[in-house]
Amino acid sequence: MLPMNDTMNNTQNHMEEKQNYVYMLECSDGSYYTGWTTHLRERVQAHNNGNGAKYTRSRRPVHLVYFEICPSRSDALKREYAVKHLTRAEKEQMAGKAAEMVAAFDSREVG
Repeated sequence: MLPMNDTMNNTQNHMEEKQNYVYMLECSDGSYYTGWTTHLRERVQAHNNGNGAKYTRSRRPVHLVYFEICPSRSDALKREYAVKHLTRAEKEQMAGKAAEMVAAFDSREVG
């Protein structure tokens, strides 16, 4: 059995790995795709490899233009639904405001 501190650290590390992301991609045809995942970097790569959503397979390459972290899967799904129903202008505004955050995420080393 692990000591309490080790158990807490393992739980914390596991929770960090399981963050719930809502993300928006810009496709090669200029359209937007919104989804949710627990592994953002891997999910974007899957879309670009043709293993993502059917919608993005014929619209590669895709680029991450927005993401946010939600406290739970349920919240992520609700937020995904809400973002999908925004107007194109609202999505463009979100992407514009998130440009620095996305650039910082893209430049982080994969660990």
